[in-house]
Amino acid sequence: MTFAFPFEPGDTGDDHWRARAAGVIPGGSSTGSKRPDALYGSRATDAAMPTHYERAEGCMLWAPDGRRFIDCSMALGAVGIGYADPAITQAVQSAAAMGNVTGLPHRLEVEVAERLVDLIPCAEEMRFLRTGAEATAAAVRLARTATGKSHVIACGYFGWLDWCSDAAGVPDAVQADVTWVPFDDSRALDEAAALHGAHLAAIILEPLVHDIASSAWLRAARLACDRSGAVLIFDEIKTAFRVRTGGVQELLDIVPDLTTLGKAMANGYPVAAVVGRANIMEQATATWISSTAAAESTGLAAVLAVCAWHDRVDVPERMAQAGGTLQEIIGSALADAPWVEVQVKGPPIMWRLHAELPDALDALVAAAAHAGVLLKRGAYQFGAVAHDQRAFDAIAQAMPAVMQSLTPGPRRTDA
Repeated sequence: MTFAFPFEPGDTGDDHWRARAAGVIPGGSSTGSKRPDALYGSRATDAAMPTHYERAEGCMLWAPDGRRFIDCSMALGAVGIGYADPAITQAVQSAAAMGNVTGLPHRLEVEVAERLVDLIPCAEEMRFLRTGAEATAAAVRLARTATGKSHVIACGYFGWLDWCSDAAGVPDAVQADVTWVPFDDSRALDEAAALHGAHLAAIILEPLVHDIASSAWLRAARLACDRSGAVLIFDEIKTAFRVRTGGVQELLDIVPDLTTLGKAMANGYPVAAVVGRANIMEQATATWISSTAAAESTGLAAVLAVCAWHDRVDVPERMAQAGGTLQEIIGSALADAPWVEVQVKGPPIMWRLHAELPDALDALVAAAAHAGVLLKRGAYQFGAVAHDQRAFDAIAQAMPAVMQSLTPGPRRTDA
């Protein structure tokens, strides 16, 4: 089945910036999930689809041509409070005005580290990095250094670096020491741990993929590591400061040895961390984990300002309420339009759009963008503190027309 919906004649939208980007940036964006084909799939060539923004505030984005959009992906989950939050912006600007990086570490590195040690259950010591991919790579290196072993059991997405990738350009040998297991499958995890236990350095898991992992699965991982002497790593890049301030480990009271942090921890500013037990973190001095900008002060200032938000407001609860409201509005509209053949799935804190037919999903996302609502194809939609009743009302008002625009096109018949 194909879908058709109306286009505004002569609407060139962001096509100018799309064309310029294509000439100098492979794929059109330095972030894979922000490429036009990743954003819109088969509708990526539609000139009306927004591909760049001029400014962002709260839960709103403005394209270079002035069009305004309500954002439901919130920088792929990196922004939990809201775009350009005044308190966070002021903290970042103040840090920048004082000189953001020198040949000495800023005192904020110590202050923010102390705050994170108080907030994250497994944290005794920590190191800052710049991205989530760096943090997970550092966690694996720390585990291998601490244990003197090399094999890793993994489940989740851990970034683009070689240790966890089978992409073009990565030697096959790099992946020889990584065994991938299905999400929330205790039997597969136990079998992999039994097979590789003698050489097992770490089990690294994302505790929320399509849903929050069961306690049984995470406890099986904890037990397997305890038996083999391996290091249990939770990748909480997306879940810390969102599911709970302390992440899924705080929610389920299952404590790993190391945890990686990022995204909502700094409300979109580029800083990440690996935190954990002191005897494992101390291995950072026995190996080499370092970056000039690892503890650059504007990112640290953003973390401290986010922590202040969490001190005075139940931010995870606000995010969950907002995500649930978005899920309910869009889910109800889809339920009333079964011809669209898209469903909402997953927990309110991080939910996704699912379709058996890719074109159905592409058409929905494109139609919503035409109506001023930015949805993420697939995973995930993220609620933020900045999603307010005006935004909810605007989305609810737009959805019926979006669904009606997705009328089934004529079916192909053979002569």
